[in-house]
Amino acid sequence: MDNKEIVVSGIRSTGNLHLGNYFGALRNFVKMQNDYDCRFFIADLHALTTNPDPKELHTSVKSIVTEYLAAGIDPEKATIFVQSDVPEVSELYLLLNMHVGIGELMRTASFKDKARKALGIKADADNDDNIENEIIGADSNKRVNAGLLTYPTLMAVDILIQKAHKVPVGKDQEQHLELTRRFARRFNSFYNTDLFPEPENYNFGKAAVKIPGLDGSGKMGKSEGNCLYLIDEDKVLRKKVMRAVTDEGPKEPNSPVSQPVQNLFSLMELTSAPETVQQFKDAYSDCSIRYGDLKKQLAEDILNITRPIRERIMELRDNDEYIGKVLRQGAERARYYASQTLKEAREVMGIRKFY
Repeated sequence: MDNKEIVVSGIRSTGNLHLGNYFGALRNFVKMQNDYDCRFFIADLHALTTNPDPKELHTSVKSIVTEYLAAGIDPEKATIFVQSDVPEVSELYLLLNMHVGIGELMRTASFKDKARKALGIKADADNDDNIENEIIGADSNKRVNAGLLTYPTLMAVDILIQKAHKVPVGKDQEQHLELTRRFARRFNSFYNTDLFPEPENYNFGKAAVKIPGLDGSGKMGKSEGNCLYLIDEDKVLRKKVMRAVTDEGPKEPNSPVSQPVQNLFSLMELTSAPETVQQFKDAYSDCSIRYGDLKKQLAEDILNITRPIRERIMELRDNDEYIGKVLRQGAERARYYASQTLKEAREVMGIRKFY
């Protein structure tokens, strides 16, 4: 593995993984493990920004490890570890924050969205950059925690501490990856070092994937409650798809496709045969489409992908001995590389022992 380019990516431990996680990350993880030195983690420190229940956090970590394995990540080919099992991450997070500006963190789209959601404030399209005043003027019983603000720094450290060359991320994380590249350049320039490589997004030459939800707008996400989970049973998944938002249907041939219906076509393009997608698009164009038939077909095509994963999850989830072995081995390897990077960072920053 030492001669291979390093790939790093992770998923927050906030419940089970969904179809967006699979197409946005897991599918690429499995493809990359044969050709790269892959290090995939469960981001439990990132999950703390939403103050999860401790028991639920612990359970979620185990669930995601199991789902990683069930989706095809092989611990003999890739390193699988829990973020908090590598304490060097927390120290470098502190050190790198000394070179990160509050303003650039506040300008990130995800911070604005999550801060307003935490405060119960609606976004103002005409005054999108006024988040600082909104936070200062918010009700004293509400708050935006500092971890949420510095989330991009922690993400950068996850990547830089392993000296990653490639990071497979979804469209919503592209801004954070660009910040990681900026932080790496800034650190290297300030200390006249080449310690951190500048990582690049890698999706096999394709544009970053954004998986739509079933509610007619936006993306699939746990906080939006619009997910199809990899662990969903057949009956549950079919029911969710059949309830997906659509519209009244086209009234004239070649009508523009509304966003809710386009979302279903986007999901179908990922999960169905090309001829099936074309069949329903043609039916939409000539006004003969039946949304019920489209949803039934979509549900079955999704199940063809998720059902084998769910069956493997059921086999693995009670095997604590195996899961523990995978995570111990992963933590040892991740810490080996992280400790070397942290030592180098401390050295170039002038943090050296006198004894």
